[in-house]
Amino acid sequence: MIIGRLLGINTMQFLKLKLLNSIHRCSSIRSLKQIHAQLITCGLLHDEFVLSKVSDFFGKHVGFVDYAFDFLNQSGLHVGTLPCNTLIAAYANSVTPKAAFLVYGRIVGNGFVPDMYTFPVVMKACNKFLGVQEGEQVHGVVVKMGFSRDLYVQNSLLHFYSVCGRWGGADRVFDEMLVRDVVSWTGLISGYMRTGLFDEAIALFLKMDVVPNVATSVSVLVACGRMGYLSMGKGVHGLVYKSGFGIGLVVGNALMDMYVKCECLCEARSLFDELPERDIVSWTSIISGLVQCKRPKDSLELFYDMQISGVKPDRIVLSSVLSACASLGALDYGRWVQEYIKRQGIEWDIHIGTALVDMYAKCGCLEMALQIFNGIPSRNIFTWNALLGGLAMHGHGREALKHFELMIGAGIMPNEVTYLAILTACCHSGLVDEGRSYFYQMISQPFNLCPRLEHYGCMVDLLCRAGLLDEAHEFIRKMPQPPDVLIWGALLSACKVNGNVELSQEILNHLLELESQDSGVYVLLSNIYATNERWDDVRRVRRLMKDKGIRKFPGSSVVEVIGETHEFLVGDTSHPRNEDIHFLLNILSNQVYLEEHFLTC
Repeated sequence: MIIGRLLGINTMQFLKLKLLNSIHRCSSIRSLKQIHAQLITCGLLHDEFVLSKVSDFFGKHVGFVDYAFDFLNQSGLHVGTLPCNTLIAAYANSVTPKAAFLVYGRIVGNGFVPDMYTFPVVMKACNKFLGVQEGEQVHGVVVKMGFSRDLYVQNSLLHFYSVCGRWGGADRVFDEMLVRDVVSWTGLISGYMRTGLFDEAIALFLKMDVVPNVATSVSVLVACGRMGYLSMGKGVHGLVYKSGFGIGLVVGNALMDMYVKCECLCEARSLFDELPERDIVSWTSIISGLVQCKRPKDSLELFYDMQISGVKPDRIVLSSVLSACASLGALDYGRWVQEYIKRQGIEWDIHIGTALVDMYAKCGCLEMALQIFNGIPSRNIFTWNALLGGLAMHGHGREALKHFELMIGAGIMPNEVTYLAILTACCHSGLVDEGRSYFYQMISQPFNLCPRLEHYGCMVDLLCRAGLLDEAHEFIRKMPQPPDVLIWGALLSACKVNGNVELSQEILNHLLELESQDSGVYVLLSNIYATNERWDDVRRVRRLMKDKGIRKFPGSSVVEVIGETHEFLVGDTSHPRNEDIHFLLNILSNQVYLEEHFLTC
């Protein structure tokens, strides 16, 4: 007690400080029971502050709910609401939030009277375990005890109903609020956003009569991105600048995601470059966006920058990178990603498995694709579609149909993408009867899917490749939607093969109605006329292209060398190693010439 005298405190205060320090350092239930005994001996069992610290301990050690209840019950529950609220809040923030509701129910049954600070933490627990019935029971107690007009309690109820998707309850609470702060508005807006009611979220945002905060802006930006509302998103971007809270990491990520979803990659990349710091969400958003917007080469370059930055890619980023490799046919890079996943000990999920199947299938390594496919324990429709699309692309029509039947047998319902792969397989393998059968299966029960233009295009291409021009023409005439330029182009290509000039003239009339800017069909039509020495018609088509401002875009090819992809356009001399490339091409050309000359001698 010498220390106590020096500090000017009495014996009881000194014991209290000592026991509080012991509670703070306590790490086991055995030690707490010893402290419990000392609290009883010293008469501190009813001290509200001490009890709140013990409640903190129970919240960190969630396996002793009964002991926690008995401890508080022993105190008589008359010391005030702080210890009980602390215990409920601790359990609400734990991995077993339902324990908070159970403790609440038991202490209320033993005489505890909740206050305005009790209900929000109980509702928070109900949010976490989605306890709709439990939350509605608490709402009834709130009304009965007269706390239904308290803003703090109302906001917790609003958040609960929003998280649980009970929009009737959420709207009712919101409408009954006499005063609404930014938390109230944000709670309902974010709830709409989380459950996919994006238009409702934006409409409510436009009605706000308070200044939005960061959470409000993020929720509305997500909704704008999902709906493709670029103008609205730019408006929110402007409000963020005017608000003064700046473009932090969270808001920056939300803005970038909105621009990516609206396919405004220049704005997204500009924001990405301006971010003071970047997390995994930032990198994921921009890399995935580049892949989705058909810029796979840029996405791989950014993935390289990500590795230099020290941010470790997660499974979502790696899946996007594998998709980029599939689009480019960058087999070596894709193999490196697979090795990276293995080396880092990243556990495969269905997304990585599907991306690997897709990458190997599109790169022509069908054996590897099948090996990975067979090793995936749980496959969804996307996994099957990746395999079927790869088999179809490389002319393995029979194999694709075989796996389609296996998919149906496994209970997986096909979607529109599945049938597009199957029709492509039939088209590339000349399976006319099978193609007809699967097309009509698609639109019949039990699948009852609505064909898109791509499906009709596959059927037209299938019939045209088989030389069935009349059937293909009749099929186009019976389409429920107007055919696009690609469908007419498939028929036109068949006309060239079969020398059908009359039908070509009819197709030209349809192309004029479509006002298409696709140079390919006009060039094809011109070639048909040239083959038949109809030079006046050739000149007419070329004049038509000139009048419409239609230009023939140069062809391009992509080559992978030592893991790096190189794109070449016709007549392009901008490559940094252009001279070396032409030097090697000359060597190869001379070698081919000499070999041909040697064989003919």
